[in-house]
Formats: sequence, structure tokens, C-alpha cells
Amino acid sequence: MDDVRISDGLVIPAAELEVAFARAGGPGGQHVNTSSTKVELRFDVAGSPSLDDAQRAAITAHLGNRITSEGVLVLTASEHRSQTRNREAVIARFAHLVAEAVRPRRPRRRTRPSRASMRRRLEQKRRRGETKTLRQPPDPSS
Repeated sequence: MDDVRISDGLVIPAAELEVAFARAGGPGGQHVNTSSTKVELRFDVAGSPSLDDAQRAAITAHLGNRITSEGVLVLTASEHRSQTRNREAVIARFAHLVAEAVRPRRPRRRTRPSRASMRRRLEQKRRRGETKTLRQPPDPSS
């Protein structure tokens, strides 16, 4: 297995990826019952020397639901009948997810609502209030 290129400045060595194989479930008859085509990829985010602290924090924040309590990212692939194709699929998914997690985000620029949009909103609120007022029963004191 080759090193995984995430972006221009980030390459994950193949030695840091742990790949295991298991029998996949689902339909497929005898083939499924006899071949270990499901691929599980494990990557130690917490202990990886390839990542700096900012990248580690970004991956943990973005992919937290896929990371174990020990800090290991776990991905599986079993959509193909071939072990090789499942390995390629899980490595491609790993590269995409990590690249998306470490991609720098542009900060949001605050904007103000336009005068026309504020006028429309207040007019809509006034109309809604009138509608609710008309639904009320008449006041018995008058």
C-alpha cells in the first residue's frame, strides 16, 4: 500500500494506516460466506506524527463521531465484492474526509439586513398581529 496524499502539505505514510479484513454481511450467498471482503481502516489521529496540533484538532472536531475514545479514526467499506476494490474505496474515503476536515475555513463576514427587508419583516409582523387580534372573541365590557 502506498502513502496517502491528503493535500499539498500533508501525506499520511502507509505505516500509520492499519487495514484489517472481515466477512461482510448482507446478500451474496456463498461468496459472502467464504470471503473476507469487508475492509476496516484504522488511523491513530491522537498519536500520528504526520499531523500537527491544528490538523489533529480539526480532524477530531470534524470526524468526532467516527473516532474512538482512544483517538483512532475507524472507517469501513463493504460495498464491493472484491477486497481490493473495498480497500481502494476506504482509502479514497479516508483521504477525502481528512482533506475536508483540515481544509481552512473562511471566516463568516457579518452583514446587516437591508432597510427594505427590515420594512417587509415588520409589515409582515404587523399583519400577523392583526390576524390574531381579529380571531379573539369580542370584549364583553364594551
